[in-house]
Amino acid sequence: MQILEFDLDGEYVELHILLKLCGLVDSGGMGKQVVASGVVSVDGVQELRKTAKIRAGQVVRVDDEVEIRVMDPA
Repeated sequence: MQILEFDLDGEYVELHILLKLCGLVDSGGMGKQVVASGVVSVDGVQELRKTAKIRAGQVVRVDDEVEIRVMDPA
């Protein structure tokens, strides 16, 4: 499994944007499609909300292939 660390710049990032910023998809629209397909989980729970607010300390997984650890830059 590939593990990525994402330094959060602000209070939160929307899930579909996080996938784009991490380079997993080419656009926010593609990010929305990936979330809608049901392969994304946040803290071990399937997440279908495309604009879910992801905050520092949360872990996002995509299809058990990529894990994104959202870090607090402070």
